[in-house]
Parts: sequence; C-alpha cells; structure tokens
Amino acid sequence: MPVASALSAQTVGILAGSGELPGLLIEACRAGGREPFIIAFNGFTDPGVVTGTRHAWVDLAAVGKTFKHLRDAACQAVVFAGRLRRPALSSLRPDARGLLVLAKVAAAGGDDAVLRVLVNELESEGFRVLGPDDLLQDLVAPSGPLGAHAPQASHRADIERGIAVAHALGDVDVGHAVVVQQRIVLGVEAAEGTDVLLQRCADLRREGQGGVLVKLKKTGQERRVDLPVIGPATIAGARAAGLAGLAIEAGGTLVMGRSKVVEAANAAGMFVYGLSEAELALQL
Repeated sequence: MPVASALSAQTVGILAGSGELPGLLIEACRAGGREPFIIAFNGFTDPGVVTGTRHAWVDLAAVGKTFKHLRDAACQAVVFAGRLRRPALSSLRPDARGLLVLAKVAAAGGDDAVLRVLVNELESEGFRVLGPDDLLQDLVAPSGPLGAHAPQASHRADIERGIAVAHALGDVDVGHAVVVQQRIVLGVEAAEGTDVLLQRCADLRREGQGGVLVKLKKTGQERRVDLPVIGPATIAGARAAGLAGLAIEAGGTLVMGRSKVVEAANAAGMFVYGLSEAELALQL
C-alpha cells in the first residue's frame, strides 16, 4: 500500500530536532489530512516549532516518557526530523527505559548504528517509522542538474574521486560529504557537519582551480533517518570555499528550500547535480 494512503487518517509523531525540517513536516501532515504530534527535546527543539501544535517536552534520554507521550497521543507512525547532535553522556538524565537504550547506544558505535538502535526501539513498541521523504517527496533530489549549470568534463575526475571517498566514509559510518579539488581530498565530513567542512576547506583550496563537494548517503544507511541534506547555507558555504559545484545523491538527498538553492547556485555560476545510480557506480 502506498505510504500516503496508508497514513491518510493517522496521527504522526514528529521527533523534532533543530532546523527547518520539523516545521515542513508539520505542514505536510496537515496538508495530507494527518494530525501532527511533536516530541520536543529540551535544549534541541526550537520552541517556535511547537506553537499551535499538540506537543510534549521531554529530555533526550527520557525514552520511556517519550513512548508514553506517543501512545497517549494515539500516534501510529513516527518520523525523525532535524538535527540532534550527540550530547555528552554526563549531561543526560535517562529514565529506566533510557538507561537500557543508552547501553545499546554505547555499544553501537557510529551515528547510523545509533539511529538503527532508536528505530528498532520504536518498532518494538509498535510504531511505524517513516522517513521524511515519505511525507515530503518533493524535497528529494532528482537526477541531473537542478539549476542552469552542469558539471563539465573537467569536474568528472573530482566527482569520481569524491564518490569513492564518500563510499569509503559510509562503509565505516563516519560522514556523508567530501571536498575534492584536482583529485586531492581537501577534507571529509565527520561530527562537525558539512558547513564546518566547507569552512575548513576554504583555506586549503588552490586559487582558480574549482573543486567539488560530493555528498552521499552512507553505505547501507537506514534511510528513514539522517538522510543527507543540503540547503541555501550549503551553497553559500561552497561559494565561500570557491568550489565549482555540488554533486549529491539523486533519490537519497533532501534539498531544503530548492528554489533558493537553485537561485543561489545560478547566481554563483555553480552546479548542483543529482547523481544517478549509474553515476554512483563510477560510470560518469
């Protein structure tokens, strides 16, 4: 059964981090005739997001309390939305269920492994876990150029190198993105995120030589959580770093504010290109 029809009469629990995505999901739920219920995390969720929407505030590690709020709100499906940076364990105040989950999280390792633990816990409670793209399909990057510019032959070697390195990063559950210039890797994404990666690479880039940001989902990633995301800030960061453009995974990357992304890329003379499956197999 298609996701949209399966959810037509459901209450959707939105586990809200920071950024634009929680607000977009609230709008998408209402537009589709579904009722949103927000789990707002103390210290992470923007208070403005929950205005006018049923919600509950919880500590990040209060897992049992979170499940109770979701059940009391009659949520049948849940979706992760926005950024939740992993805090120091000493700052957490877990409840009894949270202690059990933290033990699993500590053994999990990388971010994707941690998110798989959380998905499994939700599913064990009978909740259906959705991806943001199940509700916001228009945010998913298409294949090919998103704006007026496309990568040239001179960019292909950098994109191929970036794909190979990004796949290697994904294999060890490290990050989504890599910056390459003349086949030299200027930087890879770890816990700092793409914006800081671009800031670091600005000082390493050779003048007049371009360069490419390649951003892909991790190998075998649980695609319902933590899909790669770009937005206008990514374009601004890439422009400040002097890059020629971005190569992202078609069907596996969310583009926030697509019209603004395209407008900014066009104005900067940069390309934003969705890589097809064949291209991700290095068949550029």
